[in-house]
Amino acid sequence: MDAVLFVGHGSKDPEGNEEVRQFVASLAPELDVPIIETCFLEFARPDMLQGLNTCVARGATRVAVIPIILFSAGHAKIHIPAAIDEAKELHPHVQFIYGRPIGIHEEVINILSTRMAEAGFASGEDHDDLAVLVIGRGSSDPDANSDIYKMSRLFWERYKARWVETAFMGVTYPLYDEGVERCLKLGAKRIVLLPYFLFTGVLIKRMSEQLEKFRQQYPEAQFELAEYFGFHPLLKKVIKDRIEEALHGEVKLNCDTCQYRLAAMEHIGHHHHHHHDDEHGHGHHHHHHDHEHDHHAHDHDHNHDHEHEHNHNHVTK
Repeated sequence: MDAVLFVGHGSKDPEGNEEVRQFVASLAPELDVPIIETCFLEFARPDMLQGLNTCVARGATRVAVIPIILFSAGHAKIHIPAAIDEAKELHPHVQFIYGRPIGIHEEVINILSTRMAEAGFASGEDHDDLAVLVIGRGSSDPDANSDIYKMSRLFWERYKARWVETAFMGVTYPLYDEGVERCLKLGAKRIVLLPYFLFTGVLIKRMSEQLEKFRQQYPEAQFELAEYFGFHPLLKKVIKDRIEEALHGEVKLNCDTCQYRLAAMEHIGHHHHHHHDDEHGHGHHHHHHDHEHDHHAHDHDHNHDHEHEHNHNHVTK
């Protein structure tokens, strides 16, 4: 019997975790899979091993593990495969298939375009004085950071704005406020802040709070904040694609024999422990900021969602 286990990152903000659950609940009736479960990597229960065990307890003989995560970085490269390894040891009769994160997908460009239109800036209109600032979470994994730059470029190719810039809420540069300053220096009179986030949480709410400060600081410019991905119907299509390729197609991830992951596991330990009282606590993995302060240094160990120093091309061509 088939099962799909959706893996959310998890947030300190209960509203963000609830959005993940609601998204899966809205998607479930559209899936021809008898067992559907949701788990989280941190800050919420059930955790991954609990989710995997629940699937097996409900009679699953094949489990597709689908990360509801934007890009392949620390969690996708290290922690999710480690939990699957543990489940394989506990349930040797069950087949576990690791699906891909959302990653580079055509429909994500369409989601971004829709969010721009909803903010009052439809593609194809005259946007000579408009800058779109795509804002990601930020990662210490160059793969994840470069992927969001690629998506920004693809969006620029599609959308008729003079500038599409990229910035991050933390961990790496340029930061959110630096991105805004760059747009203004380039000559933009209107700036749309376009969140590259799946669901709400601490950082989305901080982004909104800072927007008001920008409006006061730069009264000559017009600022608008577009919606994050949320429950966009096309996000469902992306996830369905990932399920389809996991259960019926070819998943282009090879974590079982990945030399980089195996080497990394020797150093960080097999288990990924959860400290639910610390937004970025990972047991063995010590973190030196939690996005709650200014990010003026980023040479630190940080394994948040897209944040792990693990540089290899995890998704093959």
